[in-house]
Amino acid sequence: MDGQRVTKPKDIRRRHTEAFKLALVERSLVPGASVAAIAQDAGINANLLFNWRRLHLQSLASAAAKDSCGPVLLPVTFVEPVAACAPSPAPPPPPAVTARAPLGTIEINVRGTVVRVRGPVDEASLRTVLRALVGAA
Repeated sequence: MDGQRVTKPKDIRRRHTEAFKLALVERSLVPGASVAAIAQDAGINANLLFNWRRLHLQSLASAAAKDSCGPVLLPVTFVEPVAACAPSPAPPPPPAVTARAPLGTIEINVRGTVVRVRGPVDEASLRTVLRALVGAA
């Protein structure tokens, strides 16, 4: 090539220490904190700080999953079956037709665990599942 030397472009990306990243992530996780303002004060792009936050929260979730002691058991109540020779009570009248909730899906992500509820679900059951998830977290 006519004696010209081909050079590679310099890597102009800045390298940030883990302590710097962690300090910014912790500041951004404070309730009411503005990620954009924190990033601007530090002289970095807000998208970079959002990425660091996502990676930090994922590492916390995976560490929590490793530390968990396994599945959570829910209380169960057994009811004695009615004797076959006893007369069965008259069936209750059918419930009055009420407006049904539209069918849909609820998806809840709690620290990497996804709970998906499809179709109509009564409020008490959903509360029980959510309490169990909060207790496990």
